[in-house]
Amino acid sequence: MRNLNKGKQLSLKKGPRIALLKTLVNSFFLHEKIKTTETRAKVAKPIIEKMITRAKNPSVENRRILSKYVTKTITKKIVDQIAPIYKEKQGGYTRIIKLGQRGSDGAKIAIIELVK
Repeated sequence: MRNLNKGKQLSLKKGPRIALLKTLVNSFFLHEKIKTTETRAKVAKPIIEKMITRAKNPSVENRRILSKYVTKTITKKIVDQIAPIYKEKQGGYTRIIKLGQRGSDGAKIAIIELVK
């Protein structure tokens, strides 16, 4: 039974929510650090960590699964540059640093970055 397994909806329908998360993940791997709202960072963190874990074993299947979520150049960056750094680590590749509230609307802002 899959009751309550949907996750955070972020006040978006399914299509826009998936597009938002794909954009967040692409930006994160491109810059290795992004500034966003705290809730969005918490939703993106497990996706990012699962992608890094998958990239640690760079088989064709894993590359194709990564390519479904990010672009080909970012897939290559994850597999060749980011994943080897965490080869011995079992998890906890990212950290969320809370920055306080945004001045305009009071939204809680956070930075999500790779742990080096």
